[in-house]
Amino acid sequence: MTPDSRRRHGFTLIEIMAVVLIIGLLGGIVGVVIFGQVDSARVTTARTQIKQIESALEFYRLDNGRYPTSEQGLRSLVERPSQAPEPRRWRREGYLKELPLDPWGQEYQYQQPGTNNVHTFDIWSLGADGTAGGGDVDADIGNWIDSQEF
Repeated sequence: MTPDSRRRHGFTLIEIMAVVLIIGLLGGIVGVVIFGQVDSARVTTARTQIKQIESALEFYRLDNGRYPTSEQGLRSLVERPSQAPEPRRWRREGYLKELPLDPWGQEYQYQQPGTNNVHTFDIWSLGADGTAGGGDVDADIGNWIDSQEF
């Protein structure tokens, strides 16, 4: 093998660096798109969990004639409340197996009667920032907020 034939069979350092640079740029573009989808998925998950909690609260009301008070909270769906007014026919198995945390790891907020749903209750997540208000992923997600495009 001559020295010239060896050069033709391999890649130069510049060619390898160019390929690595292109892969890095493509990875960066794909990463931005994927992270945007993760935020959107968390918002969708929060809305779905709120719907499940709403359903459990409706079953609670059907059995007991009223929703749990704000003081009794959502924990009433998992454990029998000991605070007045005690439920008349609380299910031994509860209404939820466990109380979910929102997609950002925080507890859902509950108020009965609700400020926004004065005849029922409000359930909401404080969003990614964990504080009231905000925009985009930091916005509150509640059962009174219309599904908005994220």
